[in-house]
Amino acid sequence: MNKLLIVGTVAFDAIETPFGKTNKILGGAGTYIGLSAAFFKLQSAIVSVVGDDFPQEYLDLLTERNIDISGIEVVKGGKTFFWSGRYHNDLNSRDTLDTQLNVLADFQPVVPENYKNADVVMLGNLHPLVQSGVLDQLESRPKLVVLDTMNFWMDCALTELLEVIKRVDVITINDEEARQLSGEYSLVKAAAKIHAMGPKYVVIKKGEHGALLFHDKEVFFAPALPLEEVFDPTGAGDTFAGGFTGFITQSENVSFENMKNAIIHGSNLASFCVEKFGTERMIGLDKNEVVARLQEFKSLTHFDIEL
Repeated sequence: MNKLLIVGTVAFDAIETPFGKTNKILGGAGTYIGLSAAFFKLQSAIVSVVGDDFPQEYLDLLTERNIDISGIEVVKGGKTFFWSGRYHNDLNSRDTLDTQLNVLADFQPVVPENYKNADVVMLGNLHPLVQSGVLDQLESRPKLVVLDTMNFWMDCALTELLEVIKRVDVITINDEEARQLSGEYSLVKAAAKIHAMGPKYVVIKKGEHGALLFHDKEVFFAPALPLEEVFDPTGAGDTFAGGFTGFITQSENVSFENMKNAIIHGSNLASFCVEKFGTERMIGLDKNEVVARLQEFKSLTHFDIEL
């Protein structure tokens, strides 16, 4: 089976939405990406760091899904990265209440030996120097390198971010971040400017309004599935990234046409993520549910028209 290398936080989250709140629960970009990618036939590994306060049951949860955790460093006496946030009524905007970097502050990623030849690399949202540090350890050029980032790094580490963007094939960001990075309001113009920075493909996520895939002059749009209830949007973008890269890794096809399918798989899995707090829905998700909802996506977007 092909190998997917995932880089991202494995963390604690405390979340508050109009529908309720949690204490510390399992979170982190690397966690969401890994849980999502586990629905595909592949080998995967997560590179991250936690403190010794991180429960063994959470690590076991990852290994039960055949995720290699040898790249997750456990720092003795250290505390795991923690984020707390409160979502507004529209669930599209949120306030960060607390961020504790803890062991993440001094994180030096170490890629497991048997993943230095990974077929696909998913660089989750982390400091650009950490993302670059992972690429520096690879023995061969992956078939595809995907990078996720956010406006925080554009504000405080733009130079380093632009350097790592030069080295990737795909960048996934939301519409607000695409506008900030490019200085363009039009997403078509924004994608063209970002494309010129290095990536061959630009994925712009629009939350409940779907996702756009740009490649040269080609554009593909995937809608988001209309849901009766959206409970918690935390991790939806990372779940999307896990579905996207998981499908690409399984299919061994990095063409634009196949990325259209990958976008749908990512959107499909993200639609489950938002139905419960944190990772809860992804942990309990059944393969049959995934297939059934894929059929809903197909019905939503399929039509015949005479031209």
